[in-house]
Amino acid sequence: MHEDIIVSRCGSLVATVYIPPVLILGLILFGMLIGAGAQLLLGGSSHGIDWPMAFASGIAGSFAGGLLSSLLAGDGLALRPSGIIGSLVGATLVTAAWQWRRRRTS
Repeated sequence: MHEDIIVSRCGSLVATVYIPPVLILGLILFGMLIGAGAQLLLGGSSHGIDWPMAFASGIAGSFAGGLLSSLLAGDGLALRPSGIIGSLVGATLVTAAWQWRRRRTS
């Protein structure tokens, strides 16, 4: 693993971890798929999948739900079924709230 050592202003050493761009792309695609799955679970749209909403709800729901369920299950930050299920539940809650707000303001 490639790490850079940076000296902060107060003189302490800070290690930064290199995150490959492919990992970031994979996380974005995973979030979009989870968000699309949440929309399919909820239904409600005859126009297909709203991809901007799938992106936003997938990323937010995956972060909140996946991280929380993985930590509660004791899996840490490893990719486990509890994190994937938590991601889907979190994205479903975010999508439901988004659709409720959209219907309320229309």
